[in-house]
Amino acid sequence: MSRDERSHGKGVAWITGASQGIGEALALLLAKQGMRVVVSARNGEKLEELHQQAKDLTGEIIPLTLDILDRLSVESAVRGIVEQYGSIDLAVLNAGNFIPMDGRVFRAETVQQHMDLNVMGTSYCLEPLIELMREQGSGQIAINASLSGYRGLPMASAYGASKAALINMAECLHLELKSSGIDVRLINPGFVKTPLTDKNTFHMPFLVSSEQAARSIAQGLKRKGFEIRFPFVFARIMGLLRVIPYRLYFFLVGKQVR
Repeated sequence: MSRDERSHGKGVAWITGASQGIGEALALLLAKQGMRVVVSARNGEKLEELHQQAKDLTGEIIPLTLDILDRLSVESAVRGIVEQYGSIDLAVLNAGNFIPMDGRVFRAETVQQHMDLNVMGTSYCLEPLIELMREQGSGQIAINASLSGYRGLPMASAYGASKAALINMAECLHLELKSSGIDVRLINPGFVKTPLTDKNTFHMPFLVSSEQAARSIAQGLKRKGFEIRFPFVFARIMGLLRVIPYRLYFFLVGKQVR
């Protein structure tokens, strides 16, 4: 499906991690624009609530309870969506986890939890999606990483590492799948108000709502380009921190470590 067709609300979208936060807000927005949106998460009750919210919208929201760490279930889910609706034109791989971890109390288990869900869960979705979209000769895949994947930040040695891995993976896939008609996009949000970030006890600069994040993502998917990053000012600051020398970087960011 072409970018123009998606921008006019046609086609089938699949969003993981859609029971709350960015995934929930994006599903509602795409359904308002007329898309048929399959939403996945482990919490089936919340997905059903989301389905009910979309009853009067132009498009449709279809709940699909799924644990993306169950590889066989993911493969079955992708096949099922295609069998029922004909294709997957847009996939937003949004499911993820964030657990703050102070490096002075380092826990390998916390790193494993992030890598399992954020990286391997995304990978389990990517494998059948890429196979499908290569057969279709078209499709758009958006991988939700984070601006924290740019460089190391306090309390994010586990989370940031997993998001840095997704950034690198998305860059590789963008290069390698373009000739197959697959448009791979990278989403790098800053701080977004969600049930996950509500647990944070530290200051979150330039915090945006899930609805604002969803609008930024939807608009970015319609435009040309690779990376969708927001909010604007924080993204520019993080972009600068990404390229400055280590000595200056550690001096500036080190002030945040207590």
